[in-house]
Amino acid sequence: MSHPLPPVEILLQTPRFAVVNKPHGMMIHRSKMANGDEQYLVDALQSQLRVPIFAVHRLDRATSGCCLVAFDSETASLLGKQVMANTLDKTYWAAVRGWPREDAFTIDYPLDGGPGKREKKSAVTHFSVLARAELPFPDRDFSVSRYAWLECRLETGRFRQIRRHLKHCFHHLIGDTSHGDGRHNRQWRMMGIHRMLLHARSLSFDDPFEGHRLHVTAPVDDEMRKALAWFVSRPADAPAVMSDARASEHGVASHAVE
Repeated sequence: MSHPLPPVEILLQTPRFAVVNKPHGMMIHRSKMANGDEQYLVDALQSQLRVPIFAVHRLDRATSGCCLVAFDSETASLLGKQVMANTLDKTYWAAVRGWPREDAFTIDYPLDGGPGKREKKSAVTHFSVLARAELPFPDRDFSVSRYAWLECRLETGRFRQIRRHLKHCFHHLIGDTSHGDGRHNRQWRMMGIHRMLLHARSLSFDDPFEGHRLHVTAPVDDEMRKALAWFVSRPADAPAVMSDARASEHGVASHAVE
């Protein structure tokens, strides 16, 4: 039996479309991968907003954050053309194992289209390190475990692209039960973090009717805020992980993450 969920947070709404903050653990619409799910974003929004809902782009079930939906097929088509033309810009926040050697790096590694789609196509993701953390948990031959908080920018949009690229470069996404590292996932669960730490932080696109550029930012939920606090509220003797200037730039206070 399903239980009513809190209303989906509306980040931007116009008469023709909206950007919402999708909760983690909720699929956008019914599919073969639903596995008996009883709650879907499209259904929830149709009930909440009392309008037809057309999903403009994909977002994994375990990923939270910005999701663009249209209220009619014409608007969905116009916005979809921006997705196809790669002019709809998305940024993500991710918490991963290990410290990347560089503060900014790119993974250019072809990926297939997922189950049943074996053809590999170009896939490019750009990563920037926002913060680093060193936690007092043994990791193989080391007495501590290192983690990084990354900003991820997609140049292409392949199936689970960020998650698979992070696996490829051995910086597995925390909480990813398909492409992650089970030992680190278990450690974070012991710390009270049970979700996958991937969040669609922002979305930029052109209003297809007014012509101006729109930029929307999605706040993180309580569980991801708790996880990211390890990177912000750190011991005094730990390495500096984010300057005050960068914290301000990314909307992070000394003891809070939005």
